[in-house]
Amino acid sequence: MSCWARLLSTSARASLLLLLGSVLFSCSSLSDTVPEFALTKIEESDIKDDSGKEPVTEDDADPEDLEVFYPTDQWQTLRPGQTVPAGSHVRLNLQTGEREAKLPDRENGESDTREERRRKRLGKVDVNANSFTSEELKKALAKMKESEKAERKAREEEVRKKFRPIEQLKEEFEKLNMKIETDYEIMVKLISKFNSSASTLDEKVAALYDLEYYVHQVDNAKDFLSMGGLRLVIEGLNSSEASVKEHAAFVLGAALSSNPKVQIEAIEGGALQKLMVILATEQPLAVKKKALFALSSMLRHFPYAQQQFLKLGGLQVLRSLFRQKGMEPLHVRVVTLLYDLLMEKMLLEDSQHGEQMEEKVQQYQQVRLVPAVVEQGWCALVPNLLAMPEHDTREKVLKLVGVLVAFCREHYRGDPALGTTLSLLRSEYEELAAEEQREGDKDGYFRELLSSINTIIQELR
Repeated sequence: MSCWARLLSTSARASLLLLLGSVLFSCSSLSDTVPEFALTKIEESDIKDDSGKEPVTEDDADPEDLEVFYPTDQWQTLRPGQTVPAGSHVRLNLQTGEREAKLPDRENGESDTREERRRKRLGKVDVNANSFTSEELKKALAKMKESEKAERKAREEEVRKKFRPIEQLKEEFEKLNMKIETDYEIMVKLISKFNSSASTLDEKVAALYDLEYYVHQVDNAKDFLSMGGLRLVIEGLNSSEASVKEHAAFVLGAALSSNPKVQIEAIEGGALQKLMVILATEQPLAVKKKALFALSSMLRHFPYAQQQFLKLGGLQVLRSLFRQKGMEPLHVRVVTLLYDLLMEKMLLEDSQHGEQMEEKVQQYQQVRLVPAVVEQGWCALVPNLLAMPEHDTREKVLKLVGVLVAFCREHYRGDPALGTTLSLLRSEYEELAAEEQREGDKDGYFRELLSSINTIIQELR
């Protein structure tokens, strides 16, 4: 019995040894087929170390303090806290219970060397473990931050040199005590300065100069009237100072332009008579130029003023400017005014108008402008201006002659000097128009002048 027991015991031992060998062989094979991971977390997180503390895992460690594991083509044991580069083969050694890692196998069965793997992953950058430490990387990062801070500070300093801070601008505006004033408030101050006996001559002239800018606007001109400014300006036309007369007439003309309410108040305030006195008496050219401007602004589109102008001998006053020396610059202005008044009357009478315009048409019918122009010798006076060399002056004179030819035809036909002048002008402008056409301007300025001359010559045949 004891013999069988010993025999069985010997057989059991042999079987046990075979079974253990088989298990070891299977475990070894299993360890070779562990799936690959880039970074493997230790599963035995509850295992204590010798000191009784839990080991530090990769997730708990500071990324800057992690030690990089450099794999080779051989299995190497991983120490706690080491990070495994992506693409490495990782396995758990069941015999030792430790993690191991190595480089992945090539397709041809060979492994990449450490330097080859570095070149693939980082190119030409030297990542030798002996080249940079964690502390050196921290210092390099700190230097980069200091460099960026210095650059930002330099840019801010450059901006400060170009622009002032908003706080400084606010202080300067507060010191200036800037206040936006309305046009009405400004005109009140200017009128007060002009009317003040304490103001000097220069201050009064400056006030009138500024007022002219504001009264160009229709609403401002009405406010100017309501605050008494128009009356003061009309009184200024009687000033003994030529500069005051000049600028008073300038302000008056600006306020009268296309403003019927101001026109009515001005003529009722005696402005028409005062302007005609300035034009009829000896005054500087600048004063008469502004007075003629104010007169033109009053007469345009105001038939009642035109009628009063003719009754007061206004055409004789304008004609006297042609006899006064040094008044040549005013001649073309007078011609332009007469042309505008004649065309204004003719266009209104020839146009189709309703009941609302009937009253205005009747007012224009009472203005005997054309007979007065013919009777007072304007038919002979105007063509003489064609001898002036300026093309602009000739253009305005030709326009007026073209209107007057219907009333002065017999006089013009009997004037040989006019016929000669028109012929010479036609020859001159034919050449200029031809030159324009050669330059590609088919409807040029000189061609229009030539057309006006030809029309007048045709009318006189």
